[in-house]
Amino acid sequence: MGDEVPDEEPDAGFDDGLLDDLRQAAGILDPVPTALRQLAVEAYALHDLDARLAELTFDSLVDAIPVRGATDPPRMLTFHSGDVTIDVEVTSQGLMGQVLPPQPAGIEVLSGPRAGATLVADDLGRFSSDVTPAGPFALRLRAGGEVVVTEWLRA
Repeated sequence: MGDEVPDEEPDAGFDDGLLDDLRQAAGILDPVPTALRQLAVEAYALHDLDARLAELTFDSLVDAIPVRGATDPPRMLTFHSGDVTIDVEVTSQGLMGQVLPPQPAGIEVLSGPRAGATLVADDLGRFSSDVTPAGPFALRLRAGGEVVVTEWLRA
């Protein structure tokens, strides 16, 4: 009966050694770019333990039908967290959006280790900036004692 499988577990030392060898090979042959590693570390450092995460529920790059002849269409994004919705339009001229239900709020554009511009939403929840986010970005909303952070996206 040559098809029997031995009851012994593989040698754990062999597995650890093999994993170490594979890590070293991957580090040499396909290293993680330094800038990407730094961005990951900085993004994690920005996490806010009391913040609620606003889930991306609409992205015009994925969910919308392209318009024929449109050369530079705006990117439309919708985030939801509980009863708060954040609609954002990103264009080459900047970004604008609205917080629903309408309420005054402070909004930080996160793009690295430090928050970018702090935007102010008016009584109708509208906000805008003439700076287009570059690279990965997220929004941190502070309203009514709550903090909501959007998912990170690439502009």
